Amino acid sequence: MSNPQQFRYSKEHEWLSPAEDGVATVGITEHAAGALGDVVYVQLPEVGSTVSAGETCGELESTKSVSDLYSPVSGEVTEVNEDVVSDPALVNSAPFEGGWLFKVKLSEEPADLLSADEYAEFSGS
Repeated sequence: MSNPQQFRYSKEHEWLSPAEDGVATVGITEHAAGALGDVVYVQLPEVGSTVSAGETCGELESTKSVSDLYSPVSGEVTEVNEDVVSDPALVNSAPFEGGWLFKVKLSEEPADLLSADEYAEFSGS
C-alpha cells in the first residue's frame, strides 16, 4: 500500500486528511503501524479537548513497545474512533481507512507537513 497522495504527513509518522468544513482526520501511517507491530491498546485524546501541533495527545501500545501519539495540527478534537479503541488491530490492518484515530477542527492551517512523496523519501516507505 502506498501513502495516499491527498494526505499530508508528519515526521512523527501521523497522517492528516484534507480538511472538510475545517475538520481533518488524523491517523498513523502504515510505516509506523509496521514499526510498532501488533497494536493492542490505543489511548486517544478526549472529544472537546485541545491538541497542539507536535505535542503528545495519546498513546499506542503494541506487543513490542509503547509509543506516544503526536498531533500533526492544532485544534479541538471533535470525534475519536471508538472502533479503534475497542479493536486496536484496525491500526495495523487499515491505517488509512478504518484505523483512523481522531478528527480535529483546525485552529490554524497545518505547517511543516510533508507531501506523500516527501514522506516516502523521509521514511523510506
